[in-house]
Amino acid sequence: MRDITYPPIVATAKTLFKLRGWKIQMLGTENIPREGGAVMASNHVGYADFVLDGFPAARRGRLVRFMAKKEAFDHPVGGPVLRSMHHIPVDRSSGAESLEAAVDYCRRGELVGIFPEATISQSFEIKEVKSGAARIAAQAGVPLIPMVLFGTQRITTKGHKPSLPWGLPIVINVGEPQHPTGADPVAETEALKDALERLLDEAIAAYPEPLEGQWWAPARLGGAAPTLEEAARLDAEERAARAARKAEKAQKAAG
Repeated sequence: MRDITYPPIVATAKTLFKLRGWKIQMLGTENIPREGGAVMASNHVGYADFVLDGFPAARRGRLVRFMAKKEAFDHPVGGPVLRSMHHIPVDRSSGAESLEAAVDYCRRGELVGIFPEATISQSFEIKEVKSGAARIAAQAGVPLIPMVLFGTQRITTKGHKPSLPWGLPIVINVGEPQHPTGADPVAETEALKDALERLLDEAIAAYPEPLEGQWWAPARLGGAAPTLEEAARLDAEERAARAARKAEKAQKAAG
């Protein structure tokens, strides 16, 4: 694929982070292949994850084509940029087309990035993992590479104002490749979840700042973030509110 905008955007991001004194620690980058297709499956804790998730691949001389919700591609400014970087739009009401596109990208030797939790985890823990990542890897016959970030939630995430703190530490941990076959998608998805949980624990253990009482730290580790159960309730309330707004909009359009 021809990339005109992607490399300068990566360079700009790296420059910005350097100017802010951010300390980005990357573990396990050797698990990303230097060539050939693969699925990069990452946890999702903040809106900046799309940017930071590409850093380990960049260290290996690769670019990642991320799967992102279709609405982002509808934005008058962001949409053209996303398309120029060859990212993949996902229609949540009908995901078959985006899954096929991701499989095609992988077969053509691209790295495809996916957030298998689908939405941001407000607990900053690993929540329910969808089967799409394992299914794409199995159908394309490529490795499935688990990856986690910790610290990016401090930049911008649900319920908190964006911030560019000085000297922000971020840990990115890339795990060993898995090789789904599609024979048991449930078990393969559970194996991915287990790997993400283990990688997250390792990333948090490597984090250089204390977690006690911090809004960006998981509750089980003394942080003030919602528990997994509380976050699930918040997600349910958000879905209900979104559905109500959609129904109201449809009713107005019909009336």
